[in-house]
Amino acid sequence: MGLLGWRDRRAHEADFVAFYTERGDHLRNTAYLLCRDWHLAEDLTQTVFTKLYRAWHRIDRHDALDQYARRVLLRAFLDERRRPWRREYATEPGSASLDSTVRDSYADDGSALHAALVRLPRRRRAVLVLRFWADMSVEQVAEAMECSTGTVKSQTARGLAQLRELLGDSTVGTDGHPWGNR
Repeated sequence: MGLLGWRDRRAHEADFVAFYTERGDHLRNTAYLLCRDWHLAEDLTQTVFTKLYRAWHRIDRHDALDQYARRVLLRAFLDERRRPWRREYATEPGSASLDSTVRDSYADDGSALHAALVRLPRRRRAVLVLRFWADMSVEQVAEAMECSTGTVKSQTARGLAQLRELLGDSTVGTDGHPWGNR
């Protein structure tokens, strides 16, 4: 490989490191909202960045990286939940001890919401997290989940109704946003 090739590779790696530094925590938090397990969220985030790194030299549109990363995260989450060994727990899921600063950041008003999200079916939970936490449009969620926009809309409506039932109407924001009016 010539000198120019090494420079290109270093530039690609620098871009990747910058993306990881900027978006890593957000993707990990999104993964946590999907699975409600910090260890699994770390694994899912690692899977996302491993796949991104392997494909980095082929990615032309860096403006769509967030959407692509969320799609990879969603696919990894759904694939992980399908594995039979994931249904066997040595302890209660999500009971592993957390760093106190991380635990405290989720121990405020959102803890009831997080507990309610866990009770939703995984695809419905994924729709709500992508729509309201990741601020994706109906069309973007449909593309990421490989389903129709009608499915996303119905799962959103059913998910919000189920959250209202679990949490009470006052907990869900007046605009229907489960994380309150942002």
